[in-house]
Amino acid sequence: IQGNIPQELKWRSDSKDYIMNKYLNLTRMSSIDKPDLILWPEASLPVVLEEEPGFIEEVRSFAKEIKIPLLIGAVTKREGIYYNSAILFSAAGESLGRYDKLHLVPFGEYIPLKKYLPFLETIVPIGDINKGEEYTLFKLPITNYQLPITFSTLICFEDLFPELSREFVKRGAGFLVNITNDAWYKKTSAPYQHLQASVFRAIENRVFLARAANTGVSGFIAPSGKIISLVQGAAKRNIFIDGYQTQSMDSSGADKTFYTRYGDIFIILCVLILLCGIIIKFKNQNAKVKITIQNSK
Repeated sequence: IQGNIPQELKWRSDSKDYIMNKYLNLTRMSSIDKPDLILWPEASLPVVLEEEPGFIEEVRSFAKEIKIPLLIGAVTKREGIYYNSAILFSAAGESLGRYDKLHLVPFGEYIPLKKYLPFLETIVPIGDINKGEEYTLFKLPITNYQLPITFSTLICFEDLFPELSREFVKRGAGFLVNITNDAWYKKTSAPYQHLQASVFRAIENRVFLARAANTGVSGFIAPSGKIISLVQGAAKRNIFIDGYQTQSMDSSGADKTFYTRYGDIFIILCVLILLCGIIIKFKNQNAKVKITIQNSK
């Protein structure tokens, strides 16, 4: 689902119902395709989940109504600490798990070194988001398939970091999901550049990847890196349009790639070989002996 909610409306109190209704209407339209899973973008819920529980109850009731599992992005709060989270609801409206973002955006979600440089808080007055601690593996309770359906979620720019995707797939994720909000970038090339990061994560681990972005680019990427389908509007626009896209994809996951199994060991070996070559060359230069023969009278 691509809601296309303007950034200036996302956290306005008078926009909550408008945002919620837009996501519910788009999701109801997409449910006609009878998908096994529906994805909402990052922070799509227009409230802090625990502070206004009425909204999450509406999501539960809606999942029961359409009888389709639903993954939503939301800001959550536990023990006074905020998290950027993804929450999976079953077709019966039950919570099936939560993933808290592991890699936060500096100066966007937290202030680096705030403890040692407190003046930064006056320069960048943002609220702190706490990072998660677990590599969450979501499991869909679908009985139509012989193998269990498992996937993991990358929130926002987490698809820029190969080690995160690798760890999720290594732990058993059959496919990857990226939920994000790229409205900050406006109508520039940045949303398309962000899409390319997801392409590389799919290739490295040979798994399908599905993206749900608030203002785009949303769509599906094959394990080969081929972009299968995107949410499109008039004139084939992909950003700052609302809509949805449904796609079938293999969720079993292929055999783990060399990169998934061993990570950056190839690059590490290359660096070690280079360093050994430099050391050997340096030693050979120092080992050269200069001999001078002088004639004596």
